[in-house]
Amino acid sequence: MDQRFDEPHFDPGPDDPPADRAHSEGMGGTAVGSERRRGRGAVSNASGRFEPHARIVFDDGWQSLEELPPFKTIVQEERARKIITRNDSPDIGFDRSINPYRGCEHGCIYCYARPTHAYQGLSPGLDFESKLFVKPDAPELLARELAAPGYEPKMIAMGTNTDPYQPIERQWKVTRGILEVLLEANHPVCIVTKSALVMRDLDILSEMAAKGLAKVALSVTTLDHRLARAMEPRASTPSRRLEAIRSLAHAGVPTAVMVAPIIPAINDNEIERILDAAAAAGATEAGYVMLRLPLEIKDLFREWLTEHFPDKAKHVISLVRDLHGGKDYDATFGKRQTGTGPYAWSIGRRFELACRRLGINRRRLRLNNSLFRPPLRRGSQLDLFAA
Repeated sequence: MDQRFDEPHFDPGPDDPPADRAHSEGMGGTAVGSERRRGRGAVSNASGRFEPHARIVFDDGWQSLEELPPFKTIVQEERARKIITRNDSPDIGFDRSINPYRGCEHGCIYCYARPTHAYQGLSPGLDFESKLFVKPDAPELLARELAAPGYEPKMIAMGTNTDPYQPIERQWKVTRGILEVLLEANHPVCIVTKSALVMRDLDILSEMAAKGLAKVALSVTTLDHRLARAMEPRASTPSRRLEAIRSLAHAGVPTAVMVAPIIPAINDNEIERILDAAAAAGATEAGYVMLRLPLEIKDLFREWLTEHFPDKAKHVISLVRDLHGGKDYDATFGKRQTGTGPYAWSIGRRFELACRRLGINRRRLRLNNSLFRPPLRRGSQLDLFAA
């Protein structure tokens, strides 16, 4: 989903511990200290990359595979004017969303949000993964917008552009702050993520779910750890995502699995296995999206494909073009998510039959809008009695 951005305001993170604050090259923002964690980036930018050392101990599941080349990230604060983004797309089931971050450390090569970084004058390749923007005042902005006269509650989606639980959320905790505001206001939310970090917020999500206010979808692209490492190097492993589904479901949070994207001749053979594993973990809903290659993504994906699958690269691209009427991508509503033609039809039928067999999607949960209560607006008379 394309999205227009406000102009960012660049500031170093005020809450960074002194040992972690450093001058970084290029953008003058907050960079890393002496300790660094492993990661990877675009094929054509293989040297000189680091990402910040995690401030919180977190197991993302990758210990079983070899270390990746170092990766450097720079985080800038952005002062947005509004936090709720509206859309009128007929392809998606929500009309409003929140993105606490721009750019995404996960580094998924197929990410359709990459071109949005061009609005910042940055590249959809390495910059999208390494030059990140955080909106630390998002919870306050949200409270103000929910308290505005005439606001009508309707499900807010998170994770529609970049992942709200990407690694920098461990330090900044903006997503958690947003959830705290939504819980206080009894406002419904749906989250899509590919990070097991979502389990950190089980306390809030389970309380919201008990009122019919929350559901979470985990994106599981493959069950092959090596393929996942190549496609989405800094996201949690597939097994950790399934563990997150299990934990959420056990805590009473309605869960779904997103098989997204389905890449022809790369992971399309895993559709049934992914659905089997997700259903066993407790997922009750599922969806899928075919690979999309808008704008600059087509070149980034081709580069990645040539490196990792040189023997089938031409075949994959041929199938992708068949999905989109002979083009790399067709942005037409109703077609862009699933594609058209015999291959698209076969994928849709396989997905539908597997869901039917597993009892997935028997009913779609509609979140509760009736409990909403606007947050107290700052400056009201009742603020006089605040502690």
